[in-house]
Amino acid sequence: MDKKAKKKLEVVRKRLQQLRQQLAGAKKQDDEPGEIERLESEISALESDAEKLKAS
Repeated sequence: MDKKAKKKLEVVRKRLQQLRQQLAGAKKQDDEPGEIERLESEISALESDAEKLKAS
């Protein structure tokens, strides 16, 4: 894995952590319809990106 891929993976992990915190907050305070689904889909997309980066 080259430096560029490592850096991108690091950025993806930070974004995942941030989104998971937002998702936890959204579940506690469900005031925006569709927010939970949007966050969950974004998280799953980033997780698949992370897997692809790990495989390369």
